Amino acid sequence: MRLGYGTNGFANHRLPEALAVIADLGYDGVALTLDHNHLDPFGPELRQRTAEVGRMLAERNLSVVVETGARYVLDPYRKHEPTLLHTTGAEWRIALLERAVEVAADLNADAVSFWSGNLPSGVSPELGWQRLVAGCEQLVAYAADRGVRLGLEPEPGMLVDDLAGYLKLQAEVGSETLGLTLDIGHLVCNEPQSPPACIAAAAQYLVNVQIDDMRRGVHEHLEFGTGEVDFPPVFQALREIGYQGLVAVELPRHSHAAPTVARESIEFLRKASA
Repeated sequence: MRLGYGTNGFANHRLPEALAVIADLGYDGVALTLDHNHLDPFGPELRQRTAEVGRMLAERNLSVVVETGARYVLDPYRKHEPTLLHTTGAEWRIALLERAVEVAADLNADAVSFWSGNLPSGVSPELGWQRLVAGCEQLVAYAADRGVRLGLEPEPGMLVDDLAGYLKLQAEVGSETLGLTLDIGHLVCNEPQSPPACIAAAAQYLVNVQIDDMRRGVHEHLEFGTGEVDFPPVFQALREIGYQGLVAVELPRHSHAAPTVARESIEFLRKASA
């Protein structure tokens, strides 16, 4: 099982140092969140900076997926906004995601992960859904032209918050380029089926896996062994479907103790996946 660690859990480290620590601890890859301090997607000379990141990844033999969930990369006042669902500013979200696709193409990344966003005030679910479908169709065309897979992540509280929502979206967009990101904690948090059942149901679309612990009905990313996820059956389910991608730790609020948490996480996951 290829284990990775999310750079959003190393927010207090410079990116070269974060990659060095992640590699030294024995991880096989990183989930690289494009953010102000880690490969800023709107900074100058993005292509050149991406090439340098690619060199560092290659030196450390790290695979990569590109994550796009930075909190304030688009708006310094509103976390995670604007989204594909907004009346004003959706074009900035499209711009971010297109740049993420370009970065992924240059890094030969496994996938670009993104989410639908929360339904804005004053926007009906029907209109929000129309905007989401239109945005995904635009992104799918852009990504397909560059040979990049997308992974839509169902996120608790957002318009697409569960596997059923993703499957509905996939059916309407109708493209293999629109794959699926599953966060294992989210499956315990708000899915009616067990995590192994969700993995089996999603097998043909799964391009990216995030992993963390969580409790039923509470969207809080927890360190391993402190929530309700039963991890050995999760890894068994991933093996049964022949999943080949990264399984990357997603603990974005643990940067204050990143090296310690990353070390404890890989020790836990190696035992759980044995």
